[in-house]
Amino acid sequence: MKIESIETYPVAIPLNKPFKTALRTVTVAESIYVKVTCDDGTVGWGEAPPTHVITGESLFSIKETIEHILKPAILGMTLLERENVFHTLHKATVGNTSAKAAIDIALHDCFAQKCGLPLFQLLGGSSSSLETDYTVSVNSPEEMAEDAAEYIQNGFNVLKIKVGKNDIETDIARIQAIRNEIGSEATIRLDANQGWTAKEAIYAIRRMEELFLNVELVEQPVKAHDIEGLKQVTDNTNTLIMADESIFSPDDARRVLTTRSADLLNIKLMKAGGIHRAMQINKLAESFGVACMVGSMIETKLGVTAAAHFAASQRNITRVDFDAPLMLSKDLIDGGINYDGRHISFSEGAGLGIEHVYYEN
Repeated sequence: MKIESIETYPVAIPLNKPFKTALRTVTVAESIYVKVTCDDGTVGWGEAPPTHVITGESLFSIKETIEHILKPAILGMTLLERENVFHTLHKATVGNTSAKAAIDIALHDCFAQKCGLPLFQLLGGSSSSLETDYTVSVNSPEEMAEDAAEYIQNGFNVLKIKVGKNDIETDIARIQAIRNEIGSEATIRLDANQGWTAKEAIYAIRRMEELFLNVELVEQPVKAHDIEGLKQVTDNTNTLIMADESIFSPDDARRVLTTRSADLLNIKLMKAGGIHRAMQINKLAESFGVACMVGSMIETKLGVTAAAHFAASQRNITRVDFDAPLMLSKDLIDGGINYDGRHISFSEGAGLGIEHVYYEN
């Protein structure tokens, strides 16, 4: 089962509404699709979105890295020696984790098809369905409250609220406005996207605790490199703290876990470099008794399907954030995961269950 060819295709899909965080505003979901073909005719698909402010990659850098570094490194290798393939893939270049993830995903798709199993079953088969949250972009308190009410009305019972932009008091007002609009039953998670200092985070979280705003967790309150600050927030608040941008590699995870700097980890395939490394991070977290969430960037259903298969395969993954395809104006694939509101199910097809991919040459 040798890797015979690797092809790349740029794609773009407009969002239904601009997606705003403390780091960026996105109006179009751009990605590079990757097609891997093996010598037995098996075809696997992967995806890599450019996320400059997190992974440092652009459409151009992803395509160039795949075509001129990763592709030459693994062409001709066999998937019957997967450990060697993934070792070569990750050692070929430093960083460029989304480019690596796209190929990693496509290789996993090929291997699971060869085994005749849906990927989530091949990886562990912990669950056959998932429930996603829905993200409320950072805007004025009034607009965010209206958006939150709409998503609750559409059947979502867990909301991920973007904060960390402007000032702390505005962030607190945002959560108050949302709680006043949707009531106390829905679960609220906050994502500051590195937008606070440690002192600001402690003040904001304690204040929200005093106001009984019932926040389940706060994701990445401080800068990605500030592990000491992350630990300071974790140690001085009662609300669960989740590390996201601080975790790219197993080494990053070990640093956070050994110092007890966060209560939870958010794994994303585009940060980890694909499923192979994501699995290592999750198993490491599990050994420390720390549960994980799996999230995504602004990806199409292709990339999120891969993340969902990984998430559903592992018991230690207790939360998922897979709403990105619901924000897009159209799909570019037939097959993959299925959405029924917040509920996600899997097809019976082998691998990722991709039936057809629409792209322009």
